[in-house]
Amino acid sequence: MTEASSRGNRTPTPRRLKAEILVVLAVTFGTSALSAIVRLIGALVGGSLRDQPVSLNDALADDPWFNGALHLVRIVGLLAWGGLAWYLLRADGIRSMPGRMRAGDWAWGAGLAALIGIPGLALYVLGVAAGFGRPIDPAAMGVTAVTVVPLLGWAAANAVAEEFVVVGWLVVRLRQLWGGDLHDDARLTRRTVASIIAASALLRGAYHLYQGVGAGVGNVVMGVVFAAWFLRTGRVWPLVIAHFLIDAVAFTGYPLVAPWLESLV
Repeated sequence: MTEASSRGNRTPTPRRLKAEILVVLAVTFGTSALSAIVRLIGALVGGSLRDQPVSLNDALADDPWFNGALHLVRIVGLLAWGGLAWYLLRADGIRSMPGRMRAGDWAWGAGLAALIGIPGLALYVLGVAAGFGRPIDPAAMGVTAVTVVPLLGWAAANAVAEEFVVVGWLVVRLRQLWGGDLHDDARLTRRTVASIIAASALLRGAYHLYQGVGAGVGNVVMGVVFAAWFLRTGRVWPLVIAHFLIDAVAFTGYPLVAPWLESLV
């Protein structure tokens, strides 16, 4: 790992690392993963997944301004998850996660978004058609001049929370737990690298399982690419940008392609 490491960082004890990983995941995406698994089991018991659509970004209030305010509260909560990951690493002297955003991060982010997003759309269509995916409405509140701001805010908050916690923080902590000091690559074997990537990717896939098995598999693939990228470059901002672009296009562009997608599945 390159930039994710910082000279002068303090490596916590294994006991502290295990406790931190357990607690942080318990209040963030670990609990989300358990909830998603239970929801998937319930959906499987209820019949065919393709007959059980799932809605994202539902309206939280009839009044558009109250709806926006409630979504803002949820956005702040997600950003706080990302802030927690940043704070814990910074407290141990790791100052390069997330590091400064560079102009080139947008180009890399756009490339990663295309690499993940286009095959992901194909996997979604195939999954729903085959019966192991659920039809998804990513903008259930509708896309209007009033709702587009919370939708984009939700996309940004998702990106920050997921990439800061599931990649930036978790990969660093597992690297320290299983591979020792961030500047000592002696224990960073291929098996260790594979284990770190697998842990991050499987967590990402697990908390998306409420969308269906296909969504879980697709997000595992995304997780492998993103964790491997971070281990190689130490850069998290391109991942945040890629995630934001994928979600922003899905949330705001869905009404334009919904009839076409429905005709395919």
